[in-house]
Amino acid sequence: MRWTPPATVARGALGAAGLLALAEAAGRSGLIDPDVLPYASTILGQTFTLPGEADFRTALVTTMQVWVSGLAIAVAIAVPVGVVIGALPLVDRLTGPLLELLRPIPPVALIPLALLAFGNTGRMATTVAAFACSWPVLIHTIRGLRATDPIAVDTMRTFGFGRPAVLWHVALPGAAPFIATGVRVAAGISLIVTITAELYAGGGQGIGSWLIEAGASAGQTHVILGAVVWAGILGLTADVLLSAASRRLFHWHTSARVS
Repeated sequence: MRWTPPATVARGALGAAGLLALAEAAGRSGLIDPDVLPYASTILGQTFTLPGEADFRTALVTTMQVWVSGLAIAVAIAVPVGVVIGALPLVDRLTGPLLELLRPIPPVALIPLALLAFGNTGRMATTVAAFACSWPVLIHTIRGLRATDPIAVDTMRTFGFGRPAVLWHVALPGAAPFIATGVRVAAGISLIVTITAELYAGGGQGIGSWLIEAGASAGQTHVILGAVVWAGILGLTADVLLSAASRRLFHWHTSARVS
C-alpha cells in the first residue's frame, strides 16, 4: 500500500478547514443569507447530531444495504460477461452494437419502469443501481482483457497451454487491477443512483426518502445539508477503502500505483 506523507494529509485538511472558514465568514458578514444557506458551523453541528436520531440511522443503514447490494449484483453479472466479451472476439463483435445502444441510457430514466415492476421497495432502487454501475465494471473488465500482454500469451501458447489456461493464468490476473478500478468507479455511481431513486420514489426508508420528509418542513435546510454531508462521507469512505485495497492487492501494477 502506498504511503501517504503526513504533509499531504495536512494540506488536504487545511484546505477543507479554510473552505469551511470562508463559508462561515461569508454567512456571518451577510454576504450569504443564512435562511438560504445556513452557517457552516450550523451544518457541521447538525451533521454530528444526526446519527443520534433513530430515523436517520435507519435511513442510513437502508441506503447502505441497497447501495452495496446494487454494486454486488453489478459485479457478479458484469465481470463474467466482460470476461466472455473481452476473451472472445466473435462475441465482442456480436454484442458491440447492443452494448453501445444500452450504455447511453440514463439510469434515472429507468426508475418509472422499475417502480412499475417492483413497486416502491428496496428492490426497485437496487435494480436501478445495479444497472447503473454495471457499465463501468463491464467496460473496465473488457479493457483489462484487451490489454493482456501479447508476449505473455505467446509464451504460454509456445509451451502448449490452451486458451482456458492462458485466460486463467495470464489474462485474468492482468485484468484484475482494471476490474478493481471499475468497481471503485461503480461504487460512487451506485450511491448516487440509490439516493436518486429514493428521492424519486419517496415513501421508503433510505436517505433520499428521509430528505423528502425533512424538506417538507420549513427551516430544515441545515438538517438537509447535514444529511447530504453524510452521503458525501459514505462515498468518500468507500473510495478511500477501495483505493487502499486496490493498491495493496495490485501494488505490482502501474494502474494501482497511480490511483
